[in-house]
Amino acid sequence: MEFYATAILLLSISAALAIISAIVSAILKLFGLPFLKSFKRGLWSLLIFPTLLLYGNLIERNLTNVEEVEITSEKIPASFDGYRIVQISDIHLRSYENRRKRLQKTVDEINALNPDVILSTGDLVSLNSSELDFSEDILRKLEAKDGVYSILGNHDYSHYNRDWSEEKRREDAASLIRRQRGMGWHLLLNENRQITRGSDTISIIGVENTSAKNRFRSSGNLPKAIEGSNGSYKILLTHDPSHWRSEVLDHPDIDLTLSGHTHGMQSSLFGWSIISLLYDEYKGLYKEGEQLLYVNIGLGETMFPFRIGAPPEITLFTLRSTRHP
Repeated sequence: MEFYATAILLLSISAALAIISAIVSAILKLFGLPFLKSFKRGLWSLLIFPTLLLYGNLIERNLTNVEEVEITSEKIPASFDGYRIVQISDIHLRSYENRRKRLQKTVDEINALNPDVILSTGDLVSLNSSELDFSEDILRKLEAKDGVYSILGNHDYSHYNRDWSEEKRREDAASLIRRQRGMGWHLLLNENRQITRGSDTISIIGVENTSAKNRFRSSGNLPKAIEGSNGSYKILLTHDPSHWRSEVLDHPDIDLTLSGHTHGMQSSLFGWSIISLLYDEYKGLYKEGEQLLYVNIGLGETMFPFRIGAPPEITLFTLRSTRHP
């Protein structure tokens, strides 16, 4: 249904643009310009936009881009040298409702990377926990030696079900938490876990959704999330990258922050995206002093079922230690 609805929309846009082109061409003819020649030129140019949307819906959103990033630090224990971390983000399961095979292929691609740990940085769903009804059996197949860790994003609190009561939203968010944990995922709600190799430890810290943007609710408590983390290298999961400058940089013991949220606006042109007007950090790796932020542009979509110049992303980090064993 999603494909047909999108196709109808694009055809309607094309028809409307063709009519506009005909009107413009008729006006041009009044000034002595050839009608047919002007009409053809205008029609071809106006078809570019709907053609791009169709490409983004049928092709690019069904691709996967694996970004490989090496993280080097003297704070990484020698026993974690070569440790493989896969980050996924913004799955928005509703966008896979009619694409279960694509979701399964993505899971297979992640597992093929042989990760030591998988970190999911929020927005598992778009609207509510029922999106797990058709996808939970697939997501359970994610495999990593040290498990799957996750946090909540702004969509995971059921806030976008506008006609729901606050109580119903809370109940559904609680259901999403239970179901993630039921899949064996370590969902971190302002808390942390330690991963050990012999006597060496790194910390995975997860904070609830926290944003510097007023339009998004913040439920995070970073000091609480950090409390008790004792790894020599600390990795923070926080959904919204605006949290990095607003608070995280004040905690120099946090070495690497992983975020999502922006989707890269699901589009870019020659490497530039309009989301850069809203977020200083919206895609890829950023550094401030010795602290790093990586923003993953996500796997799924919201609002519009397409991606253009911003394909679904899986990020593979390899930790490199400068310590001697």
